Amino acid sequence: MLLQDKVVVVSGIGSGLGRAIALQCARAGADVVLAARTEARLTEVAKEVTDLGRRAVAVPADVTDETAVGTLLSSTVDAFGRVDALVNNAFAMPPIRELAKVELDEVRASFETNVYAAIRLTRVFAPELEKSRGSAVMINSAVLRHSQRGFGPYKMAKSSLLAAAQVLATELGPRGIRVNSVAPGYIWGDNLKFYFDYLAKKRGVTAEEIYQETAGTVDLRKLPEPDEIADAVVFLASDLARAITGQCLDVNCGEYHL
Repeated sequence: MLLQDKVVVVSGIGSGLGRAIALQCARAGADVVLAARTEARLTEVAKEVTDLGRRAVAVPADVTDETAVGTLLSSTVDAFGRVDALVNNAFAMPPIRELAKVELDEVRASFETNVYAAIRLTRVFAPELEKSRGSAVMINSAVLRHSQRGFGPYKMAKSSLLAAAQVLATELGPRGIRVNSVAPGYIWGDNLKFYFDYLAKKRGVTAEEIYQETAGTVDLRKLPEPDEIADAVVFLASDLARAITGQCLDVNCGEYHL
């Protein structure tokens, strides 16, 4: 119970990693505040949290909007009176096109959710995190570790998020606030399963063959599942990581090495 009776705020709640983070935090003993634009998803995950015996508050919020972020903070404090951890998981897919050709307005737009929203949330929640000597965790990506063609805008956004996390760690550290990042590689969830099914049909093979082919290049010969990535978030939000800040923990089953 690494997060026993702590309060964790998670943005970007959906059916994948956001849900897994919320539920793993609840299993670790935390009460959870759920934020996303889609209220139906929030309701579903909130029920799953309460079924685990923890309290949940669902706050429909567009994290690119300053007013909505202020409402998220006030709703959290009103419900629980404290904040121990903030998980910046909200994500908008950047354009998957070569940087030499992509429309720069599209790149700029992707920064609103992927970078600026995380900075905004961390700044707004900082006074409460200071009171609890809490932490913020940024969800990054293994795109940091490669420069494959077409992923330039994606890498730009996530590299900027990593830089922001490191700078915030330095700026907020004297206030007792830790800021770290988790960088997943492949996530063996619904989206990737759908994509592997698509590739399998296109190539006339099975989805299992696509999985084995992909996992065969990874040290552990498996792809990380959402709960395994969420466990890294729980660790960084917990007191076990009380001396860790400004770091990026790769969770990729050995796909890339630093």
